Amino acid sequence: MVFLVWKGGSLVLVVYIITLLIGFPANVVAFYTFSKKVRQKATPIDILLLNLTISDLIFLLFLPFKIKEVADNMQWNMPHFLCPLTSFVFYTTIYNSTFFLTAISVERYLGVAFPIKYKLKKRPLYAMVASVFFWAISMAHISIVYIIQYFDLSNTTQTGPLKRNMCYEVFSQEQLQVLIPVRLELFLVLFCVPFFICCFCYINLIRILSQLPSIKPKKCLRAIGLSLGTLLVFIVCFAPYNLSHIVGFVNWESPKWRVDALLSSTINASLDPIIFYFSSSALRCTFHLLMKNLVERVQGLFCCRKALCSGTQKDSTSHTNDNFTYTHHEVATN
Repeated sequence: MVFLVWKGGSLVLVVYIITLLIGFPANVVAFYTFSKKVRQKATPIDILLLNLTISDLIFLLFLPFKIKEVADNMQWNMPHFLCPLTSFVFYTTIYNSTFFLTAISVERYLGVAFPIKYKLKKRPLYAMVASVFFWAISMAHISIVYIIQYFDLSNTTQTGPLKRNMCYEVFSQEQLQVLIPVRLELFLVLFCVPFFICCFCYINLIRILSQLPSIKPKKCLRAIGLSLGTLLVFIVCFAPYNLSHIVGFVNWESPKWRVDALLSSTINASLDPIIFYFSSSALRCTFHLLMKNLVERVQGLFCCRKALCSGTQKDSTSHTNDNFTYTHHEVATN
């Protein structure tokens, strides 16, 4: 058992554990809902949400390895092949989130700005092709993790990952020559471009909805809340980590606070289900059904315990009365 104090790696450990405990069950429910809906009648938004859910679930399945790393004071004491694999999955799924959140914003914007044309031309196939493209782009860029981990390991002047017993944290100058420009590209291509597209779509979406008198206020507020919430996720969850790429490029180093900047990106895995909730009526129905069943089970358990206690008390009272009657009968006989 790791003793947690509120400093350094312990804060990282607490955030990782809370994200896993909240995010995993929430994403499992989302995965069940979207996979069922896609099998029944696939729509572009459902396919995008399903892929985003799968990405978050893969991220959460590998999160225990990062938890173990932080618990061991950032020492990698697991099989070495898991080091690049975990980092590859970790960063790929983070950038997958930016792509799929952006695609959802585009889908929402087109549905409001061009309702008739979009309804006639939208096809689930387009969303499937876009999803494959997003996965391929993210994986291709994050393959730098494997390149760096095994880059020039024959050079005895640098410390290889096996010798330093750390995973993707300490780099030689030769590795930084390759890594830092790639990180700048990650910032520009995988963060800035999706972020600006997302801003354009949601700002115009809010503008259009505010000018439509026929739309219900409740629906309008939900759409505006979803738009602002997604933009907030981009800024709070993804900006700090990606800004570390800029700082690293300016100072030509790998910032030591990158681990702390990753915390907000990690939290995103537990925030995405909230976006799912407001994006999908099917998920809202599933969530309400689960909550209803949970409340009924709790009430049933409470009623059973109450009935059991009442029955026990009644039996105890009856037993006391029987003893009293028996004693009174003996006295009368004597």
